[in-house]
Amino acid sequence: MSTRAPERLPNTQSPIIPNLKFFNSVTPDGEQIPTYRVLDGSGKILDGADAVEIDEALARRIYEHMQLLPTLDNVLYNVQRQGKISFYMTTVRRFQAHLAFTDHKQYGEEATVIGSAAGLQLDDEILGQYREMGVLLWRNFGLDNVMAQCFGTQDDTSGKGRQMPVHFGSPKHHFHTISSPLATQIPQAAGVAYALRRSPDRRSSVAACFFGEGAASEGDFHAGLLLASTVPSPVVFIARNNGFAISTPSMEQYYGDGIASRGPGYGIDTIRVDGNDVLAVMTAVREGRRRALKQGRAVLIEAMTYRVGHHSTSDDSYAYRARSEVEDRKRIDNPIARFKLYIESKGWWDETAEEELKARLKADVMKAFKKAEAMPYCEVGEMFTDVYGGEQPWNIKEQREELAHLLRKYGNTWKPWSTQLKKHKNKGEDLVKAS
Repeated sequence: MSTRAPERLPNTQSPIIPNLKFFNSVTPDGEQIPTYRVLDGSGKILDGADAVEIDEALARRIYEHMQLLPTLDNVLYNVQRQGKISFYMTTVRRFQAHLAFTDHKQYGEEATVIGSAAGLQLDDEILGQYREMGVLLWRNFGLDNVMAQCFGTQDDTSGKGRQMPVHFGSPKHHFHTISSPLATQIPQAAGVAYALRRSPDRRSSVAACFFGEGAASEGDFHAGLLLASTVPSPVVFIARNNGFAISTPSMEQYYGDGIASRGPGYGIDTIRVDGNDVLAVMTAVREGRRRALKQGRAVLIEAMTYRVGHHSTSDDSYAYRARSEVEDRKRIDNPIARFKLYIESKGWWDETAEEELKARLKADVMKAFKKAEAMPYCEVGEMFTDVYGGEQPWNIKEQREELAHLLRKYGNTWKPWSTQLKKHKNKGEDLVKAS
């Protein structure tokens, strides 16, 4: 028997062994990756749980923002059903049974979104998917800006009414504009984080990238993680695993142990967290951020939750899953109820505060809704601006002149155009008179 030191192949530290040994797990014992949790279902902290310290002021702010999301979703979901906005995708994936502005108490991913927002710094760059409006609200984006974007009014700071609803963006709040194609933000986040690392005045910031487990099936996911681990760059990847990619359940999306099992393959620190436990999410994101900054490379966080509602206003999830399944999940684990029990046990909350909060949030949301509903769209000519820097190219000028010609010819005579022009600031005159 040889007593020589184990040999190693070039370009690797993998030891040479004489035994045929396959493996199919990232854990030593072959078990599934564990899920980190702080609060149990009754709102009590688990014995020995690693968690950040939280005071009453922060706890109340977290809870208020968790309650704001379903209140806002309730109004905007029903507004879309009434035809007042073209599309809506709920931030917490709730389902509303009818059109009345009522509270159905059906919740979803508030803990994942708000917990992540609370675990990041305000100057960290955010690259979201569709459901991270709560991060913007945490950063004081404001309800008026939310409504202006969804209605596409002249006050829309995200894109002057040229984007689909819920496609937010705000340089002021370090929130990169959302795009519809899945997973495009993942390699972009790796590039943004690399730019932060190269900028002396931004080296204390990270990029945080949100996406669903369905987006992790895209090639951009692997390209982004490879770039962020090898270049490397300080980005915190936050995967919301809620069980469905529209109608495709997670069991049909991958055969391995979720999204977290892919992190070690790229050599990055990874954790799986209970996405319905806001304290666990906040703690994991805060620690993930610290590691990303210290190591200068990516961290992957998989937040396990459940999609209570439909994918969007264009989806009917009861066509591919049982209503009883959804009702059971709602009864088993409600992230808002869990955190409410915790702050009540600390003496920081009671039913009087609950009633006052719900009344205030509903009034604030309805006030912003009514303001946006009465606000005109941007000037028609804005559709040609902000695409190119410097002098406007010839093809854009040509298109602008062509539209101005058509408005002069048909704007006051063809009813669909004349009706629509009345909804715009200056009724199209900015184009007609300028050309």
